[in-house]
Amino acid sequence: MTQQEFSIISGSIPALPGIYKYYNAANELIYVGKAKHLRKRVSSYFSKTFTNYKTAELVQRIHKIEFTIVNSEQDAFLLENSLIKEYQPLFNINLKDDKTYPFIVVKNEAFPRVFFTRKKINDGSQYFGPYTSVASVRELLDFIKQNIPLRTCKLNLTDNNIRKKKFKVCLEYHLGNCKGPCEGLQTLEDYDEGIDRLKSILKGNVSPVIQDFKKQVKLFAEKMEFEKAAVFQDKIVQLQNYQARSTVVNTNTGTVDVASILEEGDTAYVNYLSVSNGSIIVTKTITLVKKLEETKEEVLSFAIAQLRQTFGNEAKEIIVPFPIDYNEEGVQLSIPKSGDKKKLLDLSEKNVNYFMEELHARKILRLEDKTEDEKQAVLLQLQEDLQLPELPNHIECFDNSNLHGTNAVAAMVCFKNGEPSKADYRHFNIKTVEGINDFASMAEVVKRRYKRIIDEGKPIPQLVIIDGGKGQLGAALESIYELGLHGKTTLVGLAKNQEELFFAGDQFSKQLSWNSESLKLIRRIRDEVHRFGITFHRNKRSKAAIQNELEQIAGVGQQTADALLKAFKSVKRIRETSFEALEKVVGKSKARIVFEGLHKQA
Repeated sequence: MTQQEFSIISGSIPALPGIYKYYNAANELIYVGKAKHLRKRVSSYFSKTFTNYKTAELVQRIHKIEFTIVNSEQDAFLLENSLIKEYQPLFNINLKDDKTYPFIVVKNEAFPRVFFTRKKINDGSQYFGPYTSVASVRELLDFIKQNIPLRTCKLNLTDNNIRKKKFKVCLEYHLGNCKGPCEGLQTLEDYDEGIDRLKSILKGNVSPVIQDFKKQVKLFAEKMEFEKAAVFQDKIVQLQNYQARSTVVNTNTGTVDVASILEEGDTAYVNYLSVSNGSIIVTKTITLVKKLEETKEEVLSFAIAQLRQTFGNEAKEIIVPFPIDYNEEGVQLSIPKSGDKKKLLDLSEKNVNYFMEELHARKILRLEDKTEDEKQAVLLQLQEDLQLPELPNHIECFDNSNLHGTNAVAAMVCFKNGEPSKADYRHFNIKTVEGINDFASMAEVVKRRYKRIIDEGKPIPQLVIIDGGKGQLGAALESIYELGLHGKTTLVGLAKNQEELFFAGDQFSKQLSWNSESLKLIRRIRDEVHRFGITFHRNKRSKAAIQNELEQIAGVGQQTADALLKAFKSVKRIRETSFEALEKVVGKSKARIVFEGLHKQA
């Protein structure tokens, strides 16, 4: 649109607050802006010469202008942010964050279940979050489980079903993690008290829960029920430790949001903290790409609006490092110079600095996200280096893991188009091999993996990497031949130390250039399968360790160990328990074996 063409329509643009939308010749929305005075703001684009080539390019592409009048600057601000998020116009700030975040849901049902989810359903359930870390959500749920007994089953616990005795308590009841509402052993009122405590913790308000538990301690102590009092005292200590870990400022700070920004050319980094009762409940750093001549004030204002909407935060105070034009009803901006609020702002700035430095470090290591063309170029390079018949868009890698012949497991990771496809990762418990036999273990898992692939009619990967060299490669090839997949995929062995690649039948290994993109991709895949396998193996070892400590006593089997752990919860408590108490659970003869065995170990 030329200046002459604009002058014809300029008189029809209202002198009121609102938002304006620019469209190109293909009727695509290319820019959204807000203004206190629409006519003045839109006219400014056509009444001066821009030194910034991006703005000049925007004006050249404008073919049609639309506007929406609103009642206030605040409405214009909110509408602008909403349209940018929905349509992501070409010339607006680009928020590089399209993740779906996890929630903790309190289900709308009798005896509500509490669990992790990524989907919000409009069914009356209450959602807390979203949270920026899956690990932190799982840690929080584990902490709640230790302190508030709640059911984890999916039973339909209606009054009628409970009265008819349709259900039986499960292992969670015997472990003390649930009070057995399915058999009517817990009232709905008592269960709802636990839910109220949980909601307080999720909102960062631990103090009321601690006070409730202190009352329970006093009540049981007055009744001379000291063991029950001790249980609640332990819970108080756990809650106080949790509060100490999560509190970063004085709890009198209340509920506030904090934001800070760093700029680097056309890229901006914004850190956002949401604080409730002195505890940080959300922390997130995002990257934004500026498209025109946006100031850091405009970028920060835009980022805050988007992040508050994403995380559903409604704090009435936002702490920022400098004045910004932020229009949200009832919200106050603070620019602290000292005190607890300044400490929060310093913490936010520390986080955003760390994020940028970490990003630079990743770029130096060439681990940053590549464009689609760059990913394709790496795969083409890998195809050429390994002389593969097809482009390796689908790569799978296997690794074995065991410790002194125990808890033998294997892991498989999958990369598609050069990126991890975590939904396709698999763990394997070794079923048919006894003792340490990495070759047989590899043959087993490769056969199980691709037999299932064949049965389900799914595509075979173009490249399969066996982490372990010639011996394990040969074992894996036997399974490939047995399944009739020879010639349909390429298998290579990867020596663990020298990063040498082996092909079946080749006398000598192939070594790729140490700094080649194809070897960097193989390293990344190898490191990922190690991480995935070691995590699984560590978890399995830790779960087995407790039971093994009992089962290594001659004469104690799995059934006895299960019964004791169900009754006493840990080996430490079993060791501290009297012979008479053990006898009541497993009988006199087994009790004597366990009692003597544990005290001999000690």
